[in-house]
Amino acid sequence: MRLVQLMVPMGAREKILETLEEEGVEYVVTDETSGREYTAVVYFPLPSAAVESVLDALHEEGVDEDAYTVVVDAETVISRKFETLRDEYENGDVEEDRISRQELQTHAEEMTPSFSIYVTLTVVSALVATAGLLLDSPAVVVGSMVIAPLIGPALGASIGTVLGDEDLLRSGVKHQVLGVALAIGSAAVFAWLIRMGNIVPPGLNIATIGEISERLTPDLLSLVIALGAGVAGILSIATGVSVALVGVMIAAALIPPAATAGIAIAFGEPAAAIGSTVLVFVNVLSVNLAGLVTLWYTGYRPESLFDLEPTRARIRRQIGALALVVLVFSAFLGGITYSTYQTGSFEQDARDEAVAVLEENGDDLQLIDLEVVLNDDYPFRGPERVVVTIGVPPDEADPDLAEELHERINQHADEPVGVQVRYVEVVER
Repeated sequence: MRLVQLMVPMGAREKILETLEEEGVEYVVTDETSGREYTAVVYFPLPSAAVESVLDALHEEGVDEDAYTVVVDAETVISRKFETLRDEYENGDVEEDRISRQELQTHAEEMTPSFSIYVTLTVVSALVATAGLLLDSPAVVVGSMVIAPLIGPALGASIGTVLGDEDLLRSGVKHQVLGVALAIGSAAVFAWLIRMGNIVPPGLNIATIGEISERLTPDLLSLVIALGAGVAGILSIATGVSVALVGVMIAAALIPPAATAGIAIAFGEPAAAIGSTVLVFVNVLSVNLAGLVTLWYTGYRPESLFDLEPTRARIRRQIGALALVVLVFSAFLGGITYSTYQTGSFEQDARDEAVAVLEENGDDLQLIDLEVVLNDDYPFRGPERVVVTIGVPPDEADPDLAEELHERINQHADEPVGVQVRYVEVVER
């Protein structure tokens, strides 16, 4: 529920009160005695779903922004007439729960902090994410997402597009581009300083760090995160629900991959940065695409009817362009996903072959471990060698097993794969 406070300009009092009567809205009028251009203040409660409709009706009667309108939350309204008005607007569809266009626009503008604060928080979140990734600490990485200020620009661009607010659109796009560049750049500089200062072990292979490795070779599941973040973000702000947790989700799609790209660059592995950089861009575009579609579905339209058709045409073009680019990037992620699937299938085949060879060569042989070591051909990594650890009785290591395992395992490889066999003496008592 909302309480609307409307300052009535000179000569508009009669029109405003007539419009409220026609809409079935109860109101209270107090005279304005400050001697300014306003003659009265009108107070009236509205169901959340009715705010946009009533304000638009007032606007059609010539009550423009000069009328000075304030919309605030109302905890409780006890009135039979208000209940009738609420029943009229609450019809069970998706538009019932959303806030008005005017409130949405205000929230979008407030979500993006000032330029200096935005830059500072983005850089700090990227530095924290870089430290968390190098420490392989999920808790620290999550902490970096909490302080990232990316939800405002990400949702503001979509809201500006749908509502025809060019300033909000340009601000959202500018801040998103700046945020991604700052995150990658600051992470790269910080990671380079860490490397040069020997704060991490010399010769560290970043692919061996779990939190980093999973973002060097992203798959299609990452796309689901970004699309879900965009939909959840818009629904959260459109229904007046707290967007804090959703902001963490949007940051999860952007900050860690950007920091990973910066780390890969700092460690002299630009090829390794390809996957994470693509992931950043596809996530940014996916959040915007999901936001646009969700906003239009929930019924938001430009204020002026004359802007409706141009806006609809522009949104269709933008959705088409975003969907096309996301599809192209998705094909790239799909290639990585297929490569991961092939590697997983090869590992299973290699394990089956190892078990079969050991069973054929005696009951005393045990498969302790089998590891597939991948090459450095980012982002489409493939198997480079297989390390097989076999448990054998004391002094019964069979060197011929290595050759047999090499032949059997390579039957399932597209390219020659090295096979390394390690023997571990096992004594059973």
